[in-house]
Amino acid sequence: MPTLVPTAIVGSLPKPAWLAKPEVLWSPWELDGDTLVEGKHDALRSAVQEQERRGLDIVSDGEQTRQHFVTTFIEHLDGVDFENRETVRIRNRYDASVPTVVGAVSRRAPVFVDDAAFLRRQTDRPIKWALPGPMTMIDTLSDRYYGSREKLAWEFATILNQEARELEAAGVDVIQFDEPAFNVFFDEMKDWGVAALERAAEGLKAETVVHICYGYGIKANNDWKATLGSEWRQYEESFPLLQRSRIDVVSLESHHSNVPVELIELIRGKKVMLGALDVASERVETPEEVAETLRRALEYVDADKLIASSNCGMAPLPRQVAFDKLSALSAGARLLREELVGATV
Repeated sequence: MPTLVPTAIVGSLPKPAWLAKPEVLWSPWELDGDTLVEGKHDALRSAVQEQERRGLDIVSDGEQTRQHFVTTFIEHLDGVDFENRETVRIRNRYDASVPTVVGAVSRRAPVFVDDAAFLRRQTDRPIKWALPGPMTMIDTLSDRYYGSREKLAWEFATILNQEARELEAAGVDVIQFDEPAFNVFFDEMKDWGVAALERAAEGLKAETVVHICYGYGIKANNDWKATLGSEWRQYEESFPLLQRSRIDVVSLESHHSNVPVELIELIRGKKVMLGALDVASERVETPEEVAETLRRALEYVDADKLIASSNCGMAPLPRQVAFDKLSALSAGARLLREELVGATV
């Protein structure tokens, strides 16, 4: 892996049409039983091959074996009823039918470890696995048992830490926690959210990432972003806390967003996984555009701490568009890397 500006995606890649309906979140599986298990692994293997072929340095599963980045983890936990669902407001943005917490939550068995071990066998490159963060988990449920968002988040943090330790033992090099809720619930984030995140990552030797985004490129998220004005300054709330945290890497949106690039200064000293691909557009970036987005960040992050990435997951995009964006990401990072190496000669 290059020491300067390595590449990785944040989360999901589109699934093949034979596995799940394309360009849809929470898309039901087209297969079942043993055929579904085989199909998921075929899709994961294909995602790895595409990432390698397109030049990514850190490889992930592209979330090929799960329907959703949060609920697929939750559905493997005890204490959560998926039959008696309720409609809740997700991150104050859109309504969704979600499962209900009806008892003490616990993890009866590892959730993603077998899939992560399968991913490990597919590539010699460093691998990354994403888990939902505790605060984002509680925002994707209806609680009828704990009566306290904080108490439930701490329970989830303990469960996530169990899973993360076993993912690490299975050969995962980088463990990412997705916390888009940090861009919405600022008081809770400050009171206990970052502490719960650190509990989820406690004791890990694998590199840890927190990803805070403005969401998939779906209408509800795009409509919300349209209300945020000419500057998106939500990161001002989380970055100072994360700069002092034990989390190694902070992942953020940048390309074609209204996030002021100077906010990266607030996490000086941390590694920065910078979003240089717009997941809300089907237009494929040029390598030069990717390089320029990354280049602008170098005033606020050292080159050896910059990782080129996507703004968010790409599940809702056409599959070929997503793959072509990966090529642009790698080519853009390579352009900048060549500039940086040339400047030191």
